[in-house]
Amino acid sequence: MFDKIEKLECGSIIQHGPYNDRIYLLKVSERKIYSLPSRLIAIAEKNGYGKIFAKVDETQARSFLNNQFIVEAKISEMYPKEREGLFLAFYLKKNRKIEPDLQLYVDNLLLALDKKSSKTHWLNKIHFNLRQCTKDDIPVMIEIYKKIFPTYPFPIHDPEYLIKTMKNDVDYFCVESKGKLVALSSAEKDNSTTSAEMTDFATLPDWRGNGLAIHLLKKMEKSIKKQGFSTAFTIARSASAGMNITFSKSGYTYGGRLINNTNISGKIESMNVWHKKL
Repeated sequence: MFDKIEKLECGSIIQHGPYNDRIYLLKVSERKIYSLPSRLIAIAEKNGYGKIFAKVDETQARSFLNNQFIVEAKISEMYPKEREGLFLAFYLKKNRKIEPDLQLYVDNLLLALDKKSSKTHWLNKIHFNLRQCTKDDIPVMIEIYKKIFPTYPFPIHDPEYLIKTMKNDVDYFCVESKGKLVALSSAEKDNSTTSAEMTDFATLPDWRGNGLAIHLLKKMEKSIKKQGFSTAFTIARSASAGMNITFSKSGYTYGGRLINNTNISGKIESMNVWHKKL
């Protein structure tokens, strides 16, 4: 069901498949980098995908831009030596560029930017406890993810996936009330960069309105900063006013919109990139 992760013969790593109808270039190898864009295009054409999405260091971008890739978003100081991170796109189908909900995306962004200086409410520590998740939390985590995300770009409904990522490069966090998990988030760490992605935010409907996502975000920022990561970023649903407001209020800078990029909450949606220097 989910798109597969594959290591190409040149060493670069991609995620691809019909689920997101795209190729996502996760990591770039310096081997044969000049022929990599055309290789990705060939794979996408063979499989009938609508989009190629690439995350690259600014020093790796030239060969992509020379092959008609376009810049959709940027993150400053994402890589060592303060190098910029670029999110590039190549479209193979014209309708993949059409955004039926464009006005909603624009309205949500403007609202988020307007809320940038709004106050954050303090967390009632008598009723809520923030902590890092353990493998014992995984069954309940899956229940929450299934309730909040009917579809998701990665298999967060799979216990084996959660166990594997928890052991390797993802720190999961939760809010609990009276011993019950009510909200989740995660920090996906990339040791080849100086950044971590703040993602997988999920709050059960009955517990929304308590600012739990903002407090989870603060806790994750402190955690990854202690581990040596200097930049935090997110790829948030453009259709979600709440998540965009959360990052704007938390001091994140808007970096651009990824058009029709991700299969989430039941359909392919556009995503906003936000970033922050810690």
